[in-house]
Amino acid sequence: MSPGRDDDALAWDGDDDPTLDVGVAVPHTATPSTAKPNTDAEPPALPDGFSAVGKGSAEVGRIAADGSVSMPGDRVPMGNAALISIGVLGGVYLLYGIGWLIGAGRLSLVAALFLDPIAFQITVGLAILAPPIWFITVFLMTRGAKAWIRFTLLAVGVVVLVPWPFVLAGAAL
Repeated sequence: MSPGRDDDALAWDGDDDPTLDVGVAVPHTATPSTAKPNTDAEPPALPDGFSAVGKGSAEVGRIAADGSVSMPGDRVPMGNAALISIGVLGGVYLLYGIGWLIGAGRLSLVAALFLDPIAFQITVGLAILAPPIWFITVFLMTRGAKAWIRFTLLAVGVVVLVPWPFVLAGAAL
């Protein structure tokens, strides 16, 4: 092994090699076409000299003023307030599941008088799983809907799924 070989990767030697020259960009001369000129404020997200033709050519992304590319069918991401609200409501639903677990545990002696133990276990399991199922279902079913529909359905779930055994009995049992 030669002693100078390790430092070859750190040197700039060989960058002036003519075979590495990519050339100068040739200016694109527009040819007359029958297509309408693009009068959009944002240019299409295509390399210089390219134009979208054929099926789906109207669905080319646009370059915004800040340099980001936006596609015509892209959804607008949720804002900070919406994300925080979704997180808070998700936490409420998680606490509701815990409340149903505690409340059902306190009712097990009373429920044994009226229900078969297997039926009670099934209803307890469904009651504990109802808040997360509601949250996930609303979140998945309203992906393409407006944000106010999602928050309305989540608020309805907050009212409907309150763990009543835990709320009404409290520490009395």
